Amino acid sequence: MKARYALLDSFNEKEEKKLHKKFKNQYLFLDFCSAAIPFKERLKAKELLNFLNTLEGFKIDYLSIASIDQLGKNLHDILRTIKIFDQLGITIKIDNLGIESLVKGKPNEVFSLLLTALDNIFTIEKQNLSEVQKRGIAIAKANGSYKGRVKGSIEPKEIVLKKHKKVVATLLKGKTLRDTAKICKVSLGTVQKVKKLI
Repeated sequence: MKARYALLDSFNEKEEKKLHKKFKNQYLFLDFCSAAIPFKERLKAKELLNFLNTLEGFKIDYLSIASIDQLGKNLHDILRTIKIFDQLGITIKIDNLGIESLVKGKPNEVFSLLLTALDNIFTIEKQNLSEVQKRGIAIAKANGSYKGRVKGSIEPKEIVLKKHKKVVATLLKGKTLRDTAKICKVSLGTVQKVKKLI
């Protein structure tokens, strides 16, 4: 069975009807939202991923998209989404590039090359961002405007507990570490640090 995923930035009834007509014999998943939203957080993308885990969804072995950027908000998200479909054995067809991830059940070398290139670009972007951040910190330190805790210093127990009163209260109510992190909108590491001090 085939499926089609499409991302449109706003609701367009004419475009929706056109897509339903063009892909009438396929499962159609249309998202009307910003491309800045991660794939797994989009309404119809979530629906697609959940559907693939149903008995009916197991029949899908082919997914077509207009362009690769519809699979995520950035390169990291796109690569993660492709990996999900790859693990499910689903062939991805990218219309504007005219390539498929699998050819006769075997990985397409051109598609693999494209993914490798994208992965390398993502790595370079990540390194560049890290370099810019380090330079910014160095400049701020040189100007005396960098505010950060002194390396190796430890906050006293009382200050940590006072700073995270809500975390302490939530933990004392018997909530799990993960639930406490969600409720208090802090990292799991912060909750673990507070729990050790209680």
